[in-house]
Amino acid sequence: MTQQTPYPPAPHAPQAPPTPPAPRNGLGTAGFVLGLVGLVFSPIPIIGVIAWPLVVLGLVFSAVGLSLVGKGKATNKGLSIAGIIVSVLGLVVSIVVAVLVNKAVTEVTDEVNRTASVTYEVTGDAKNVEIIYGEVLNPSTETVASLPWNKQVENKGVYKGGTLTISTDENGGSVSCKITVDGAVVSTKTGTGEPFSTVACTGS
Repeated sequence: MTQQTPYPPAPHAPQAPPTPPAPRNGLGTAGFVLGLVGLVFSPIPIIGVIAWPLVVLGLVFSAVGLSLVGKGKATNKGLSIAGIIVSVLGLVVSIVVAVLVNKAVTEVTDEVNRTASVTYEVTGDAKNVEIIYGEVLNPSTETVASLPWNKQVENKGVYKGGTLTISTDENGGSVSCKITVDGAVVSTKTGTGEPFSTVACTGS
């Protein structure tokens, strides 16, 4: 009987290393997304109001996610750190924008409520001119036989200088208008001198 030579055992095929578990950090991911969206909205006036809760929640969620990483209950530490960074940036931008908007609103309100000294002046050789002057929504009217003419008033509102309009009669004549607000000339104009012509100055 022929003795069979035993074959050496086949070498074991190399086994692939185990696949590492996918990064998991739900709170860190949520914090990053909320912080990023809040950062995008934070510089936009009015709309940026919604950035406040977003960046605050983003900061809280990211901080909790980072804490869970430290306890070994979550992975993906980098996403939590990124969430904290974008949330803090969004919070800083929101605060700066809020301060600037509040300052601008205060300045506009103070300016609107401020009373200005306004002087209306009309010069020329035209006779019997009709003069309309004063605040835009509440003007006064005078008929003046001869020039020069001037009037000093106290105005409030956005357009403190108001308006000054002069109309000539059928005889025409030269006419010039000037508006001075708190000592500064804000508008001047000279007419054509033709009959029934109109000259208007607008003070801002």
